[in-house]
Amino acid sequence: MAAYVIGEVKILKPSEMGEYGRMVAEAVAAHGGRYLARGAEPVVLEGGPAHNVLLIEFPDKDAALAWYASPAYQAAKALREGKSNLRLIVI
Repeated sequence: MAAYVIGEVKILKPSEMGEYGRMVAEAVAAHGGRYLARGAEPVVLEGGPAHNVLLIEFPDKDAALAWYASPAYQAAKALREGKSNLRLIVI
C-alpha cells in the first residue's frame, strides 16, 4: 500500500535552500518516491496558520522510512538546519 510523507515547511533562508532541494529530490527518486505537491500554499479551512506544504508518495511505508533514514537524505537534512522549520509525518 502506498505511503505518503506530508510536510509543512517555513523557509527562513530561501536563497540557501537550492542544494538541499536538489539533494532531497534525488533521494526521493532513489527510493521510488514522487512529489505530488511541493511548496504548495495551503488554504486553511480550520485551525491556525499553515506554511507551505509538500506531499510525497512512496510505494510503501518501508520505502518512505528508508528514504528518511538514508545517508543521502540525512546529508541534505544537515544542509537545511537553521534555514527552515520543517515538520514531516508519514501516513
